[in-house]
Amino acid sequence: MLRYFYRSLRKNLKSTLFSVPLAILIGIPSTSLAQQATPEQILACQALQQIRNLTISSVSIRENEQSSSPYCYVRGVIAPAIHFHAQLPLPEKWNGRFLQWGDGGKDGDLDYADHRVAEGYAVTNSNTGHDSGTEPGSAFGFNNRQAEIDFGYRAVHLTVMAGKTLVNSYYRKAPDYSYFEGCSTGGRQGLMEAQRYPNDFDGIVAGAPVNFYQAMNAAGTWNLQRMFKDNFAGNLAIDSNGDGSSDSLELVTMLNDAVLNKCDASDGIRDGVINDPFSCSFEPVSDLSDQMCPGSGGNGAACFTNAQIQTISDYYSGPYNSAGTVIYPGKTKGSEMDWIGLFIPNAGNSMMPGMLRGAAGDHINYLFYENDPGVTIPNLNDINYQARTTGMNPEFNWMDFSVDDFTDGKAELMSSITDATDPDLSSFLKSRGGKLIVYHGLSDALSVSTATVNYFNDMVDTTFAGSFSDANASARLFLAPGMGHCGGGAGPNTWDKLAPLVDWVESGNAPSTLTATHSTDGTVDNERPLCTFPQQARYIGPAGTENDSSNWIAENFSCQQ
Repeated sequence: MLRYFYRSLRKNLKSTLFSVPLAILIGIPSTSLAQQATPEQILACQALQQIRNLTISSVSIRENEQSSSPYCYVRGVIAPAIHFHAQLPLPEKWNGRFLQWGDGGKDGDLDYADHRVAEGYAVTNSNTGHDSGTEPGSAFGFNNRQAEIDFGYRAVHLTVMAGKTLVNSYYRKAPDYSYFEGCSTGGRQGLMEAQRYPNDFDGIVAGAPVNFYQAMNAAGTWNLQRMFKDNFAGNLAIDSNGDGSSDSLELVTMLNDAVLNKCDASDGIRDGVINDPFSCSFEPVSDLSDQMCPGSGGNGAACFTNAQIQTISDYYSGPYNSAGTVIYPGKTKGSEMDWIGLFIPNAGNSMMPGMLRGAAGDHINYLFYENDPGVTIPNLNDINYQARTTGMNPEFNWMDFSVDDFTDGKAELMSSITDATDPDLSSFLKSRGGKLIVYHGLSDALSVSTATVNYFNDMVDTTFAGSFSDANASARLFLAPGMGHCGGGAGPNTWDKLAPLVDWVESGNAPSTLTATHSTDGTVDNERPLCTFPQQARYIGPAGTENDSSNWIAENFSCQQ
């Protein structure tokens, strides 16, 4: 078939091949790479510019950094501003599968999946309808409903349609199977596809989904307010040398140590990982009582003030409105070290933690309200410096944000665009026969794993009448103790996310466990099975040496309910 395909292309495009210099035809200057691709392979790639109903801006033969094989690279545009690209293995290397690669954050660029192309997948991805270089963060959404819709759901679906058209044309056949793989925003995109476009994929991997998108960003703003208010009274970073720099994070380590001391051993070992944070009984007021500052105390002392204890308690309880209604789950026990980069203003992040840029100073302005206030983000460095040195409370517009705006329905329109919270997956899981794997790190301080557990439980209730047995025939949730947002953290956090899904879809082998590893300096030092929810891994290895890391291997754990 390939021989006939190439013969046909040679005949139809013979004049093009001999009238255009090779480097121009393939769109690259590299002679060595061009020599790796045959004229027939070059022609097949070049022919994609002629596809009807697709606006293709460029095609080229590119080198894959993950393998020695070149691939066909295509870039295109979908009106009004969705830029997409496709990484297509040469026909001889294609495994017959299509993969949409998920995005992260607010996106705005093209992400590559060279490792999946090296495995033979035809891969597509898009910028979700905006350019982060000219419209950073959420600015693309400033009173631009079309851009918000493209980001929310339209761009992924239309990129999938374009990608399958390219696959059909390039390989002269439809993909045997179609998959989605993504985490964070990509996890939200995966669930959105299952809900809105159930026929796009045979299988979906959705990691750490930020599917309660508006509530999560409102929560992030509320969390920051706890740290910043009253001249940083509740901030967990302290000034150790009196220069106003909030340079010490010792309190965060003390807090995390206290939590681990209370709950680490619940799975039978002490490995610096809380296996089940939902049952962890740590209470800041009582369990930190022996580390409280005497009198008013605080400031540069390695002890907790009443204001700091209140901040910690608020983080665990979750953001609430003026009536006490919680809008998003609180941080899980064991996630404390991840608070540093996201929420705690300190010298290491110039008093600008990640969620100050991502939620409070950005998202609330441009992607939360039906009519965006669009307040210009001030020079946070200058304002924070003034606040630290003069004792002034920083008067950012986000400091005036109220969670009441969420419970009063002021984010309803944007929630309908960006949130992927519909628990009815009947069309994808039942009618389509699709397979879904959801995973989430239990130490994720950004998109809290509790929200994913709640969604999965709602999905089981709605789609499968509450039967986990029925649900697990097509959808499974895996929780990773000690893992942060999409990776990292003290617990096992590395495994092939896609391979178990492919085996399930194509061979019917549902994954009962996923074997994950944690490495330090390239050496695996902790391994365990991630269990199908609601099961949890318990240590069953040699007694008496359970805290020896050489025994932390998957076979020494058992999944139990």
